[in-house]
Amino acid sequence: MNGEDPQYWYCLVHKTVEPREGCKNADRLGPYATEGEAARALERVAERNEAWDNDPAWNDDEDDDYAEDDNGAV
Repeated sequence: MNGEDPQYWYCLVHKTVEPREGCKNADRLGPYATEGEAARALERVAERNEAWDNDPAWNDDEDDDYAEDDNGAV
């Protein structure tokens, strides 16, 4: 190895944990410090999405900053 701490990614194509040498980064989540953290990647995404969906700072029912005109323009 090159002396760096090992890192792991979760591959969205193969649905598995991969080391640095794996699929292209566009198809992966990470890096994570451990294989276990990488294995939980989709679970963490779901948890974060749920938290953001219920966070009033990120989930305004009405967005006054982007009021549309009669033609639908912002």
